[in-house]
Amino acid sequence: MIRNPISHKNIKFFYYANGAFLEVLRRLGNKKSREKWVRIIDSLDRDILEKRLAYYNKLQTSFEVSQEPIRIRDLEFPRKNKAYYFDLLEFTRYFNDDLKLAYEFGDVTAIPAAPTLVKSRPISGSNENSILFKFNKIRHYTFTNDRIPYQKKKDRLIGRASVKQEHRRRFLRKYFDHPMCDLGQINSGTNHDQWLKDKISINDHLKYRFIWCQEGNDVASNLKWVMSSNSIAVMPKPKYETWFMEGTLLPNVHYIALKDDFSDLADQLNYYLEHEQEAMEIIRKANAHVQGFRNPKLENALCLLVVDKYFTLSGQLRPLFPKWY
Repeated sequence: MIRNPISHKNIKFFYYANGAFLEVLRRLGNKKSREKWVRIIDSLDRDILEKRLAYYNKLQTSFEVSQEPIRIRDLEFPRKNKAYYFDLLEFTRYFNDDLKLAYEFGDVTAIPAAPTLVKSRPISGSNENSILFKFNKIRHYTFTNDRIPYQKKKDRLIGRASVKQEHRRRFLRKYFDHPMCDLGQINSGTNHDQWLKDKISINDHLKYRFIWCQEGNDVASNLKWVMSSNSIAVMPKPKYETWFMEGTLLPNVHYIALKDDFSDLADQLNYYLEHEQEAMEIIRKANAHVQGFRNPKLENALCLLVVDKYFTLSGQLRPLFPKWY
């Protein structure tokens, strides 16, 4: 994806133009051979591929496709969630049109009754039926080129968010006026519009040492770019995860961890202001985690393998790599 170096965000025009092109190819019956990926995958780190594939698609035994699965040929261009559709189309074009799959677009917080491709899933519990796929990457996979050293940033917590969930409301009730924070909501028309503040850019966020990264409907959408920066994410331990593997993040190793009731915010911020080397180590570990998601060949190979494993274990296809699943 092509990013704007000033805003740090992905440029949607090129993403949707490519998606429209893929849709035209699909309607023309153009298909790609998945076997072309064998050479590409063989050139990548096998250990990383196997570990991440096993994390995203945890299924280990065969299953029957159920819950009214959709044949690839019957995928329909949606009125909303177009980015999800394009992300799925990018990799289903390597498979036979008669193959069936189950998928669910949007913020998914419950575990499906049958194996299903989803963007997000609960971290805890038996979540094998939630097969993580890299959905809505145009929005979620934004990274920064932060040139401001941690030591030169403001020693406060910055945050702007759409505040619709009770856990975000609880956070702002406690800390909207706190002297160590600059927080605000960006959605109006609520019964708590007293928290309204103007949106600010990613660059303006990056002027601060600490950035608010609380989950919304599922994961915190700003967590990826924050962890790619020289600032530190501040949040409770996540309850949901996506392709970014939030479930592997360690409290006070990859981010500054808060209690679920947020009562230790000031103590945590003060601790890391007084222990700069520990703060720098969190930034180093966060940057290293992000780096694992910045190889386009690896990311695309994993997307293909997740789908390939789904079709293989559902008995519809011979596997691309038989010993892997």
